[in-house]
Amino acid sequence: QLQLVESGGGLVQPGGSLRLSCAASGFTLDDHAVGWFRQAPGKARRGVSCIHSSDGSTYYADSVKGRFTISRDNAKNMVYLQMNSLKPEDTGVYYCASIQGYYGPTWFCKSQEGDYWGQGTQVTVSS
Repeated sequence: QLQLVESGGGLVQPGGSLRLSCAASGFTLDDHAVGWFRQAPGKARRGVSCIHSSDGSTYYADSVKGRFTISRDNAKNMVYLQMNSLKPEDTGVYYCASIQGYYGPTWFCKSQEGDYWGQGTQVTVSS
């Protein structure tokens, strides 16, 4: 079965950190753009950060620059999102998605044109 599975979400206080993981099964993430997308309560889903597996090029939304870091481990078929200095506005369901081929991470994060999507992991930042 071809799927992406997210993990690592949870409840954290403002200023805290979480690391999200995205595991691919049934296919490899080689030559894929992979991204993290957030849907906050009552808002549309938006791209947070994306990476291309072949060259490691990245995109970050302005709201997370300097706080979040996306990385990939092609050997483990995984993509990660390290989230530091978390704010209440980072709250939402975080989805991992991928698209095969060389699509720039900026385009992928803004278009959200994924081939595969995970089911999401909840991140809540609250005191």
